[in-house]
Amino acid sequence: MNQKQFEQLIGISKSIQNEIGTGYDIAFILGSGYGDLIEERKIRKRIYFKDIPKFPDKVIVGQRGEILTMDFKSRKILFFSGRFHYYQGYSPFEVTLPVRISKMLGVRIMIITNAAGGINCDFKPGDIMIIKDHINLMKNPLIGFSVEGYDLFVDMSNSYSERLRNTAINVAEEIGAVQKFKEGIYVATTGPSYETKAEIEFFKRIGADAVGMSTVPEVIAAVQEGIEIFAISVITNMAAGISKNPLNHEDVLKTMSETKKTLYPFFMHFLDKIIEFL
Repeated sequence: MNQKQFEQLIGISKSIQNEIGTGYDIAFILGSGYGDLIEERKIRKRIYFKDIPKFPDKVIVGQRGEILTMDFKSRKILFFSGRFHYYQGYSPFEVTLPVRISKMLGVRIMIITNAAGGINCDFKPGDIMIIKDHINLMKNPLIGFSVEGYDLFVDMSNSYSERLRNTAINVAEEIGAVQKFKEGIYVATTGPSYETKAEIEFFKRIGADAVGMSTVPEVIAAVQEGIEIFAISVITNMAAGISKNPLNHEDVLKTMSETKKTLYPFFMHFLDKIIEFL
């Protein structure tokens, strides 16, 4: 992000703020298939990406392309239902816009979600991986960053909040779904092609448990912004060489739909716990 882009960010944030206000505590970035987690009756305000001046508006199948707000007890929750990917041709500035805007609207905790391919053979489709660390094989979104007041050399050693991860495990136990939750390391590639068998074998050897095409640029930006992060991957398929079946996006969405019955109660209970941290 350069100074010109920073000024654009301020303008976009003001446009959004004029529609939904500020003072948000928690933000979600909802990946493919996660949009149905929000009950329509609980939505307070809605803005479509396409209606926000100078905001990217092209999302992939399975993502809604809208900003939603919800009140949860005494807290204001912000949802980006859809995200932007490098493989769509978006720049690092555009990919990380939801994070930067969230910070300007007051967000202190960010929950980032994605669908991923399982590399760890102990995983199976429908499992939910709590991300404890990542391996970045994408372009770092801080390359070329030139806005005063920001730390460029960001410490990534504790990117994923331990207290939020521990809270998530406790919640999974409380709702009787702990067997579906794992912890693991996420490796991010640019996509959009799925990985080769040789690449998956390489990722396994360097310690990855799941692979996807998003999330890491958002996490890097969130750490730079001082936002506390919790991230999950739904394992929607096993990766190349582990699965015997061809990989396709339709199977990703099908598994996401089936996992919703676990994710919805999990997130409601999780929110109930983490608002105590604010």
